[in-house]
Amino acid sequence: MTTKETNTAAPQHIGLIPAAGVGARMAAGSPKQYLAIGAKPMLRHTVDAFLSSPLIAHTYVVVSADDPFIDGVLPDAQEEGSRVTVLRCGGATRMESIRNGLHALQDTIRAQDRVLVHDAARPGLNAALIERLIVDTGDHAAGGLLALPVVDTVKRSTGSGGESMATIPRDGLWLAQTPQMFAYELLCRALDAATDPAAITDDASAIEALGLSPRLVEGHPRNLKVTLPSDIRIAEMYLALDSTI
Repeated sequence: MTTKETNTAAPQHIGLIPAAGVGARMAAGSPKQYLAIGAKPMLRHTVDAFLSSPLIAHTYVVVSADDPFIDGVLPDAQEEGSRVTVLRCGGATRMESIRNGLHALQDTIRAQDRVLVHDAARPGLNAALIERLIVDTGDHAAGGLLALPVVDTVKRSTGSGGESMATIPRDGLWLAQTPQMFAYELLCRALDAATDPAAITDDASAIEALGLSPRLVEGHPRNLKVTLPSDIRIAEMYLALDSTI
C-alpha cells in the first residue's frame, strides 16, 4: 500500500469490513460474525470473498479493541505480505466503526481510491459480485452499491395491530445490499457530515444526504444479511452451491 496522495494513477479498490457488532438478535454466545456457517466462521467467508478477487488490493477488518476472537479467525492477518489487516478501532455503532477505520487509513489510502464497505454478516458475497459492482459502477462520481429490485407487492401496516393500511407501488424500489463502493475522500466527507446517525441506515444514505445519487447495481439473493438464526441455514444453502452468479 502506498502513502495517501491524489494523482492521476488508477484508483485501487480496498475492502473495509466493520465487524465490531454484537449481533443481539441472534441470541448467541458470541458476536454473530463468528458463528459457524458450514465449516468456518461467517467472517472468514466474508473476508475470503475479498481475498478471492484479484480486483481488491487490500482488505481491512474493523473490530473492537478487546475482540478475543479475531486472531483465531484471521491468523493470516499477522503474516508478512498478507492482503488482510485487522484494525482494532471499532466503535459503538456501525457508522462509528467505519469512520474510525477510514481515519486509521488516512495515511494509507489515496483520496481517489475506492472503498468497498461490506457487512461482516453477508457471507454469500463472491468475486463475481465484487467484479460486477466495480465494473458496472465504473467511474460514476457518486459511487455505487449492490441492491435487489423489489419484486413482491409491498404493504404498509398500521403498526399497532398489523393490519394492511396501503399498498406501496414497487416501481423503482430496491433493497440495498453491500458492498457499497465510494471514493475514499467522498465517503469520509459524507460520514463526517452526517449529524443524525439514525438517518444514516447505510453508507449510500450518507452519500445521498450530500445530494448525490449512487448507482444501483443488481446483486444476488445469495448475498443476504444473516440477522436471525433461521438465516444461517439459508446462507449455508447458497454457499453450498458452486455459483459464479
